Amino acid sequence: MLKNKYIDLIEQTFYFPRHGFEVNKNSNELSFHGINLMNLIETYGTPLKFCYLPKIDSQIEKARSLFQKAITKHHYEGNYKYFYCTKSSHFSFVINRVLQNGGELETSSAFDLFLIEKLHEQGLYPTEKHIICNGFKTPSYIDKIISLNKKGFENIIAVIDNRPELDQYSEYQFEQLNLGIRIATEEEPNSMVYTSRLGMSYKNILSFYQDKIKNNPRYRLKMLHFFVNTGIRDTTYFWSELTRLVNVYCDVKEVCPDLECLDIGGGMPIYTSLGIEYDYEYMIDQIVFYIKTICSSRMVSVPNIFTEFGSFTVGESGGMLYSIIGQKHQNDKELWYMIDSSFITTLPDTWGIGQKFILMAINKWDREFQRINLGGITCDSQDFYNSDTHTNQVFMPKIQPGEKLYMGFFHTGAYQESLGGYGGIQHCLIPAPKHILIDKNTKGELTYSLFANEQKPDSMMQILGY
Repeated sequence: MLKNKYIDLIEQTFYFPRHGFEVNKNSNELSFHGINLMNLIETYGTPLKFCYLPKIDSQIEKARSLFQKAITKHHYEGNYKYFYCTKSSHFSFVINRVLQNGGELETSSAFDLFLIEKLHEQGLYPTEKHIICNGFKTPSYIDKIISLNKKGFENIIAVIDNRPELDQYSEYQFEQLNLGIRIATEEEPNSMVYTSRLGMSYKNILSFYQDKIKNNPRYRLKMLHFFVNTGIRDTTYFWSELTRLVNVYCDVKEVCPDLECLDIGGGMPIYTSLGIEYDYEYMIDQIVFYIKTICSSRMVSVPNIFTEFGSFTVGESGGMLYSIIGQKHQNDKELWYMIDSSFITTLPDTWGIGQKFILMAINKWDREFQRINLGGITCDSQDFYNSDTHTNQVFMPKIQPGEKLYMGFFHTGAYQESLGGYGGIQHCLIPAPKHILIDKNTKGELTYSLFANEQKPDSMMQILGY
């Protein structure tokens, strides 16, 4: 029997079903974590953005339980804390979910700290919680760090990115401030730069502590921080960087009794394709093993381990659904399916940095498949998604003129709203789509709520001054 249907293609090419994706063999329609996507489309229309909130819960629990398992296995004497990078998605429904799961926050700018102050006023972020303040510090950022420090946030940690930054704090009056130091990582050999632009050279960390921090009673060095740009992956590059930077921690710990935390940054991978697999348990087990082994060999106490997971926390909760509104044949080989929105507006990572996402049809899984290119409705030449961007060729079910085909990009929950200018002016004035939140009630039943309607012309005209 010839296996030329779309469902045959997916089942033979990828690990499927998995990650909450299933196909109803009677209706030939895709579901996601039990969400009937066709019902969602029929209720709200397309283009449609959604966030499945329980996925945030399960991601935090996965990381926390795996770290705890490794800590127990290796008799590791330090603790583990889960931090969320607010820059991945600043929405209240995301951050509130992180806080409900006991997560704490890492910031990148002064406005992040205004956000935390608002959470504190609402009783959601008590002063004993940690705040990790990363990034290059502007005067307004430093103002806000000191302001929260004076308001009793005893565990706010100002992560020093460069030597002159510390001098800026000397102009302020405060009793004591916790500091971290970011260690610059060496980039992979194929990178356009040799060393990360963020942080200080590992060669200067010890002398900087001894010259500037050790004998100043206003400062306590509590943490060292590093972030491997390519993320936490089972590569020789990652393990060599981890080994080198844990040794820097040991160098400083030998002369700094206050140092108690090592922030290994973020970058835990998420699934952007059904054709890959990650052994999270192995990676986390080895991270804990490496840190303990190195510290034991250096005869220093192990640090508490902090991680900052942004995309890992929220990425797999998101999805973007479209209608195919037309077909175009170009040349002899190119067939274009045109979507009812713009990739530049709704999935800016796809054209900005060639980010890959899981892409599948929603309906008509019993049809024959064909290779296609996806085009947005703007006149911009970059508004497309094809095999150069995707992990492989892009295939969709064949359709006849007048038939309705729907498709979705999944695991899109991180960065897209911020990069796309949520609620602002979109490329070619393409409106931001409806945004739906999906949760579960106490009975385990799915619930749906409209977070934001499709952007209206009046709001755009007001922003533009008309």
